Amino acid sequence: MKTSKELVNLLNLTTIDKNTFSGESVTVGSAIVFGGQVLAQAVNAAYKTISKDRFLHSLHSYFLEPGDLTLPIKYEVAEMRNGGSFSTRRVTASQKGKTIFILAASFHKKEDGFEHQTKMNSDIKQPEDLLSWTDMVHQFGDFLPKGIKSFLSIERPIDFKPVRVANPLERENLPAKEEIWFKLKGEIPEMDLQTKHQILTYISDYNILNAAFNPNAKDYSFANTMTASLDHSMWFFRDFEFDDWMLFSAESPNAFGARGLCRGNIFTRDGKLVASFAQEGLMRPKK
Repeated sequence: MKTSKELVNLLNLTTIDKNTFSGESVTVGSAIVFGGQVLAQAVNAAYKTISKDRFLHSLHSYFLEPGDLTLPIKYEVAEMRNGGSFSTRRVTASQKGKTIFILAASFHKKEDGFEHQTKMNSDIKQPEDLLSWTDMVHQFGDFLPKGIKSFLSIERPIDFKPVRVANPLERENLPAKEEIWFKLKGEIPEMDLQTKHQILTYISDYNILNAAFNPNAKDYSFANTMTASLDHSMWFFRDFEFDDWMLFSAESPNAFGARGLCRGNIFTRDGKLVASFAQEGLMRPKK
């Protein structure tokens, strides 16, 4: 999967009946289904049952079982409520009769109201001054650990440019933060807000747990730690376009008991707050 058009096609589910849909999977370098894909496909399923004048404002979800890349995923939508201003949906994702993921999502009609937002960190390097994952492979591939090189080499429809790049050969503990610029690759098709929400949901599951691993970077590696997304929440605020770089900014207030909590915001390049997110993930040292 190389382009944003391919990503849109992946997230757009096949309709089985009124409230049941089916989706396929594409690997992002893992042996199991990428959590962001299941999240975004579940949002697609919910949107298929929502009137056109209502838009996703929040979602809360749990990852229950690892998904099998070789099997289709069935999404069943329960219409919990259709009120005067809000609609609520519950989505259950399953494979071979086993539930692997559940999502609760709320949709709101557009209304005017009070406004404020937190500010984006402006004291950071701009994307033009940073290396993308692809750049890192081209420049430092011979020196990267095999696992990191393999992950960074996967073709994706998104460019990622970390503001801070840790040296994998001289690991040191870092602050519990992670800031990454991201941008869709190639020609970007025209999108409605529903599609933009699905793509942003997909992207939000990348990089998020790094903020929790950074304070333990001396001891952590892909090889010695079992990781997985446990839950994921998002809140959507303002409309936006994917025509420029956007900033993913995360912090981790806590890691304890083999779990790490991360939370943060997504901004447009000019500082408009688009969405906020939170996730707890498994961080289990292998014995």
